[in-house]
Amino acid sequence: MTAELQQAVAHYAHALDELYVPELEAVLTEDTTWTFTMPGQGVLGPVAGRAAVLDFIHDGHTAQTGRMRHHLGNVVVTPTDAVTAEVRAYLVQTSNTGESIQVISTGIHKFCLRRSDGGWRIAELTLTLDNACQPHPGAPTRAGQTADLDRSPMAQRREAAP
Repeated sequence: MTAELQQAVAHYAHALDELYVPELEAVLTEDTTWTFTMPGQGVLGPVAGRAAVLDFIHDGHTAQTGRMRHHLGNVVVTPTDAVTAEVRAYLVQTSNTGESIQVISTGIHKFCLRRSDGGWRIAELTLTLDNACQPHPGAPTRAGQTADLDRSPMAQRREAAP
């Protein structure tokens, strides 16, 4: 059972990154809900129903620049009974523009899955981000500075020192 649940979550992440709608439809229940907590923005959602979630995903893909990847790690599976389970995983979201790779955000995913004839499907997804999304290089930050995420934090601190 654990491997099946891990696979369902992995299929979700791959389908999300590739905007592969048939796979997303296969891994989401018809009544799925998504809720996000983002620092500085509070709780977003829930986005309710597969169709609404797919629209939300499509809008997110339209707005993004570069290739996004959702890296899920430290996956913990907790079966609640024969037909429901919870999966928790750390998220590291990256963006690759072809010129640079950035960590966009980190957080914790909580998936509530339900077994159906088609296998395990995501009935509820809760994402709690640790940080607001990182700006892209060159984006305005505070006091007229620009973000240069291609240099190491140590190099950025050294250059900023008086």
